[in-house]
Amino acid sequence: MWLRILGSAAGGGFPQWNCNCPRCRGVRSGTLQARARTQSSLAVRGSNDAWVLVNASPDVLQQLRAYADLQPARGVRDAAVGAIVLMDGQIDHTTGLLMLRESTQPWPIWCTDVVYAELTSEWPLLNVLGHYCGVKHHAISTTHEFSIDGIEEVRWRALELQSKAPPYSRDRVLAKPGSNIALTISSSRTDRTAFFAPGLGRMTDELWEHMQRADVVLVDGTCWHDDELARLDISHKTAREMGHLPLSGPGGMIEWLTRLPASTRKVLTHINNTSPILDESSSERAELTALGIEVAHDGMEIEL
Repeated sequence: MWLRILGSAAGGGFPQWNCNCPRCRGVRSGTLQARARTQSSLAVRGSNDAWVLVNASPDVLQQLRAYADLQPARGVRDAAVGAIVLMDGQIDHTTGLLMLRESTQPWPIWCTDVVYAELTSEWPLLNVLGHYCGVKHHAISTTHEFSIDGIEEVRWRALELQSKAPPYSRDRVLAKPGSNIALTISSSRTDRTAFFAPGLGRMTDELWEHMQRADVVLVDGTCWHDDELARLDISHKTAREMGHLPLSGPGGMIEWLTRLPASTRKVLTHINNTSPILDESSSERAELTALGIEVAHDGMEIEL
């Protein structure tokens, strides 16, 4: 099983088009030791050549064009992506579906019933897509594993995640179960597992149990400080208020990751453009390296 990080940045990408924070300004001018990043998305492949797209970011066309094996050219109209899994209904994780409207057949889209309701009501993206290629919805349950047709030897399990519903959702204040999920993605050939949660607002016993059993943990690295945006006079909202556990401080993501087994590969993704860990020469980045915690970048590949 192969995982490819198509996009490793939070919403807006890095640099963000209208942001002049020290990180965005530095990478734009070439004075910062950092890589540009597109918005969060993952591709998963089993033992055959078909891929599953996990979240469809606004940068999806750029991400798909970057890799020859995602365009196998078996016909006049063709692609190697066979299905799409949505972990929530966030704009940053769903807008890319509109860019994929030229598909020659309805997209098999896996998401919870709550997300499906959001994407056919408040944000009726799937209704719009129905006028183009169409959609075939497969409901995700958090009570049992599922498999995806055409993606060989990959097992999927959705886990309930406590985070925020999208700002447009009527459930924004109190998210319903199923508004956000984490995923465990396992190879039936090697029995190795990845835990994937690009947004994680609060640790629960269930999530922690699955993280400890995973061989690779790809997890929310959005903000270093809880008040990171306020420090830059960008927003009064904290990371936790936006549904993201900050990296530093008591109860932060670093504290949790350092409690995992030494054999667990630990990777941060969904990194906000304001985060100091984007600067590869920063003290924060050095701290992560010393702790054995990696920072995801676009194109990072993991074999399990």
